[in-house]
Amino acid sequence: MTELTTTPQAKAVHKAFTDDVMHMPAGEKIKICQQCGTCTGSCPTSYLMDYGPREVIAAFRAGMIDKVVKSNTIWLCTSCYSCTVRCPAGIKITDLMYELKRLGMKYDLLPKNSTNPAMTRYFIDSVRKHGRSHEVELIGKFVMTKNPGLAFKFMGVGAKLFLDGRMPLFAKNIRGHDEIAKISAYLEAQEAKVQ
Repeated sequence: MTELTTTPQAKAVHKAFTDDVMHMPAGEKIKICQQCGTCTGSCPTSYLMDYGPREVIAAFRAGMIDKVVKSNTIWLCTSCYSCTVRCPAGIKITDLMYELKRLGMKYDLLPKNSTNPAMTRYFIDSVRKHGRSHEVELIGKFVMTKNPGLAFKFMGVGAKLFLDGRMPLFAKNIRGHDEIAKISAYLEAQEAKVQ
């Protein structure tokens, strides 16, 4: 199979992807990454990642966009901001991980069998609808559409969480949840204008 970046269309997509990342707030700081490893050493989930945050930045700077978006690293970021707080170059690494996910979906660069974008979409829909994530709805949609076998695998855990009162069956909307939906719709409309 031909490498994706060899076609003119793929090169144009990768250039647009790179430009979008570099134009995110403080995105230009990616250029001054010292590759010190503080981000990877600070990350509580780096041991599960294909590549640590430092390696993702190095791959991105080397133009290896496919390697970056097809790794599990961007999806395993827990948004703890430890990497961002400790980065001596002031790179907003957590924000970068969000941007890489968003752009991977926008430019359709993710692996075709990846379920991560679906989970992200269900999460966003839940927050838009309720003002917060409702786990039963979120996991229910994901399991029923992407992996029905998971229902049996995690049934015991789900039942325990429900019985302990930690996973309500019905969502409780937060006050102002309709305003979150309006903000989300506005942002999506702005994003569509840019494309």
